[in-house]
Amino acid sequence: MLLPFLEPNRIEAGCDEAGRGCLAGPVYAAAVILPPDFSNELLNDSKQLSEHKRDLLRPIIEKEALAWGVGIVPETEIDKINILNASFLAMHRAIDALKIRPEYLLIDGNRFIPYKGIAHECIVKGDGKMMSIAAASILAKTHRDEYMTKIDKEYPQYDWKTNKGYPTKAHRAAIAAYGATHYHRKTFRLLDERPSLFDEIEEK
Repeated sequence: MLLPFLEPNRIEAGCDEAGRGCLAGPVYAAAVILPPDFSNELLNDSKQLSEHKRDLLRPIIEKEALAWGVGIVPETEIDKINILNASFLAMHRAIDALKIRPEYLLIDGNRFIPYKGIAHECIVKGDGKMMSIAAASILAKTHRDEYMTKIDKEYPQYDWKTNKGYPTKAHRAAIAAYGATHYHRKTFRLLDERPSLFDEIEEK
């Protein structure tokens, strides 16, 4: 069961990111401040929900949240500062976008770069424990998926509308066949260079 807050009567913002392990596209993060009486039986960690349920929850969260913000770090910036720092930066940008300044930050994960003047707490698997982090995970995921579906029209051969930039076998095969686009993260291992079992048999 998700908890509504860690401490009553405190303005807490949940923060989470999406797209950290992708080969292409930006990393997105969201920050959400929910009202104390917020309740929705569908709300859960975005990874535990179907795309349909995430899409149902997004407008509810955006309408009922006291404040929400989305932060984006593009692939060119990811290549310059690395994906871990980019994830933290995306969260900072999401917090920057909040119309209400939180008193405390609930961060999904085990590490974070402190945000100016606001205390925080890292919560491992927090998107399955805290309502505000779960809500942030849904906004980060749906906003990023929407973007990847949009750029799929530009490069349909990579099937980003389905894989959303994650390293599926089909995505890596498309990179091998067509090369990398400007949306790909050049510092990531884009091709799976490990030998397959079939290759090992052939070599013997």
